[in-house]
Amino acid sequence: MAASMDQNMPGSILQNNGVIVKQIDDIKGRGVFAGKNFQENDVLFRETPIVSAQFLWNDSYRYSACEFCMRSLETAEEMAQRLSGNSSLVLPHPECCEVNQLQHTRCPQCQVAYCSSECQDKARGAYHEVLCMGQSPPSPKHPLTILQDAWKSMHYPPESASITLIAKMIASIKQSRNKDDTIAQFNQFCQVPVNSEKQLAHKLLGEKFQGQLDILQGLLTNALFESCIETWFTADGLRRVFALIGMNGQGIGTSSLSVYVHNCDALNIPDDEREQLDSFIDQLYIDMEKESGSFLNCEGSGLYSLQSCCNHSCVANAEVRFNDGNSTLTVVALRDIEEGQEICINYLDECTRESSRHSRQKFLRENYLFECDCDKCKDQCDDPDKTSSEEEEEDEDGMEEDAS
Repeated sequence: MAASMDQNMPGSILQNNGVIVKQIDDIKGRGVFAGKNFQENDVLFRETPIVSAQFLWNDSYRYSACEFCMRSLETAEEMAQRLSGNSSLVLPHPECCEVNQLQHTRCPQCQVAYCSSECQDKARGAYHEVLCMGQSPPSPKHPLTILQDAWKSMHYPPESASITLIAKMIASIKQSRNKDDTIAQFNQFCQVPVNSEKQLAHKLLGEKFQGQLDILQGLLTNALFESCIETWFTADGLRRVFALIGMNGQGIGTSSLSVYVHNCDALNIPDDEREQLDSFIDQLYIDMEKESGSFLNCEGSGLYSLQSCCNHSCVANAEVRFNDGNSTLTVVALRDIEEGQEICINYLDECTRESSRHSRQKFLRENYLFECDCDKCKDQCDDPDKTSSEEEEEDEDGMEEDAS
């Protein structure tokens, strides 16, 4: 277990309904297990991230989110108008939108936005005193502005990591009254061998990763150097931090519009009105996809102490959800789980989950450095070693031959 933390440090288990963390072995490391019987749809646990950050390009494209908890700051109607390109769009049932813009607040110096004074106070107590750039817009010569601009010039959407997450990690250490405890909070996460660190950093940073690593290391040193973690400011140390995020980071997506739609689904209304509302929402999503593509959420990533202990299975018995409309994470049972069973989630994205065994294993090796031995992978162990894309190409070739 991690050491007790500075009270201003984010990250806490809000609800643990009976799960425990155990060491499995030297290969798998830790795992999360059921301490009692759970039924399908039971909440297993809820937690807030130790640190989280919105992706920089996502923020630049006007996906407005609370700097601390990533709650969407637009009303559902404002978000729908922006994503559909229809500024005159009016959403029915405005009572289903939970955004209260009267509670929103900003840092008086840099004008960073928060969904509430509570989030502003938590950010200021954890890291924002270090990261506040003092004015709005920030000076283009400010070291943090230079760092962010450099990152954006290296990494374009879709984003999988953010230099802001590392900056918040460093700032939380710099600002902590108990630096050793805060460092211990980050050291609890799974560490990987040097060769694997290079592989993960290469995956996150791209083909030019070594040159980019050197540039980022210099800019981070200039902006946020902290002597108690001086190794983080070397190329090897920064690569290690990127690898830690690559192994343990959890993607976060928030949307006031998704919350609105969820609340609309729960409305008790006549059948004809339900049909009309469902048709309106279906068309709205078609219009938004035409205008804005598939990127509809405020997106970022975070580090969670309990969720990071959950191992993968292609036939997971639990899944991660963001039911609170912010970065608070909820893990829910997908089916009945007996006491003593390991709780596993699926690390694969939606597209990869139904791919061939070979494609799934390739994704997991490249992104998480392990081979899955779940029941599904064992059942498919005699399948051809072909990626799904190769199988699709073969199918297309076969269709062309049939046509000829």
